Amino acid sequence: METILVLILLLSPFIGFLINLLVGKKITGRCLTGIIATSAVLISFVISCIFFIRILSTGEAVHVNLFQWLALGEFTTDMSFTLDQLSLLWLLFVTGIGALIHIYSIGYMKGDENIDRYFSYLNLFIFFMSVLVTGSNLLVMFIGWEGVGLCSYLLIGFWNKDHKNNDAAKKAFVMNRIGDLGFLVGIFTLGYLFKTVDYETLKLAVSSTSNPEVSSLLGVATFALFIGATGKSAQIPLYTWLPDAMAGPTPVSALIHAATMVTAGVFMITRLNFIFDLTPNIKIFIAIVGAITALFAASIAVAQTDIKKVLAYSTVSQLGLMFLALGLGAYHIAVFHVITHAFFKACLFLGSGSVIHAMGGEQDMRRMGGLKGVMLITYSTFAVATVSISGIPPLAGFFSKDEIMLTAFEHNKFLWAIAALASLLTAFYMFRVLYLTFFKEFRGTEEQEHHLHESPKTMTMPLIVLAILAIFGGLISLPFGLSWLNGFIEPILPGLTLAEHPPIGEQAMTMVISTLIAFAGLGWAYFKYIKKSEVPVEDDKITGFIKVLYNKYYIDEIYNALFVKPTYALASFFDNVVEKVLKNFFKGGGQLIEAASAPAKKLQNGSLGFYMFFFVLGFCALIICLFLV
Repeated sequence: METILVLILLLSPFIGFLINLLVGKKITGRCLTGIIATSAVLISFVISCIFFIRILSTGEAVHVNLFQWLALGEFTTDMSFTLDQLSLLWLLFVTGIGALIHIYSIGYMKGDENIDRYFSYLNLFIFFMSVLVTGSNLLVMFIGWEGVGLCSYLLIGFWNKDHKNNDAAKKAFVMNRIGDLGFLVGIFTLGYLFKTVDYETLKLAVSSTSNPEVSSLLGVATFALFIGATGKSAQIPLYTWLPDAMAGPTPVSALIHAATMVTAGVFMITRLNFIFDLTPNIKIFIAIVGAITALFAASIAVAQTDIKKVLAYSTVSQLGLMFLALGLGAYHIAVFHVITHAFFKACLFLGSGSVIHAMGGEQDMRRMGGLKGVMLITYSTFAVATVSISGIPPLAGFFSKDEIMLTAFEHNKFLWAIAALASLLTAFYMFRVLYLTFFKEFRGTEEQEHHLHESPKTMTMPLIVLAILAIFGGLISLPFGLSWLNGFIEPILPGLTLAEHPPIGEQAMTMVISTLIAFAGLGWAYFKYIKKSEVPVEDDKITGFIKVLYNKYYIDEIYNALFVKPTYALASFFDNVVEKVLKNFFKGGGQLIEAASAPAKKLQNGSLGFYMFFFVLGFCALIICLFLV
């Protein structure tokens, strides 16, 4: 029965994908494709809830082994799946938020000529994401890992008539391949060292080995795995694909590039925590990269005028905070922030989609303003999510962000200072978005103003649910030792419930500081955009350091100069020089043989007597060789 339920959980979205892909065009009533896709995800969500309730009562994980997949000497791998505390947490928000975004998409994508293909891709993504988090070994995870990358490519370039969207899709695909190569190197290294990539077997092998070769290569493995995580979770230097990925439909941004796929790197490192704990230098490096990414992306977000680009860089920044927590060994806190981030960031992206829908596709905040009165539900839910991500109590984002700040304060004051500055900028740019979009007078065209309206219920209902989760989601892990989440994932991350908690005074102090930082960012944005009524200037009037931030530190241009242009130049050299040399070389050889064969051609003159003469000569030569020599 367990095996059947697990297979239904995994295959339901895949079946939805097949139905919409093969017969979606023939289905009467275009919204029916959305209903089919949503139902497929809801089935997976319900089964995930069943297993979640079961594990709450029994504490026992569910293991399903379908068959032996590979057997190469001592190395064997099964096609098997595990539903434990960690994978079920991911499944709940992948399928739960996934279902909400499918419902939202029914209204958002209404009228699109390829809506059947859109929903088939969304279902396929849910399938691969489920495989990624439930696989019981790294090779099964890698199937899901590559699958979500493929779906990301398909969905970013969904509106492929615009060439910019195709470029964004290719950029995401190529940059993720760089990270995936690192992930593969890590998998192969672990397979070489321990003759297995199964999580449970790896855990036993790591704890019992005393081989010096293992110690020397384990750092290589964890560093390579981290490279894989930087690609999928958009950390420096492989982050530039994520902002460009906003070219896809907004629900795609909410599902893939905020709540699920980009957290795959966090999931992988958390799942392999027992290996990363043995390489403290790599963990310190992860923490440093995470902190720098958080501040770097937050500084770029303060100058963007495209509402989705601000949220994209915000996602990169929040992922940086998660990696800071991972690098400091606070895996449970990273998981906590993943969960709260899924709530408030999905709400923010869907809220921005509601605004874009009402504005007729406009994404520039300089053309918005005054939408609060027209779009009350969208404004209210967006405001709640803004307060949450800014770290203002008592909303969910406050609790998870404060835990990260507390951990950083305990371990490394410098990293704490970087994270604090990133948090200040987060509060500033998020309230900047809120004020520029919903407050003051409308700055768009008369035609846009005439068509302003609240989104349909299929779009506002998911917003309300996510806003409620963004308010109350923090209750799963309260401070001062009142964390349900820590106790729940203790079998995966042992020692959490036994760990000493920081002094209450220190916890209270960091909470107060975090709150003051958030209110400082809020006040800064209020002073600029409400009191002084500032509006970002047009592109050609941007000057100074703001221009550097607006152009994203020119990182794309630097990458283009360092990597893209040299690659094109090398390709051009091979095309124009090397290929021509090789072509002439082989062509010259052919011409030489042709020239040498010219006299022999004359022997083929069609004379039977001439041919018989040479036949007799050859026969005589053969007799001489056989009998006389």
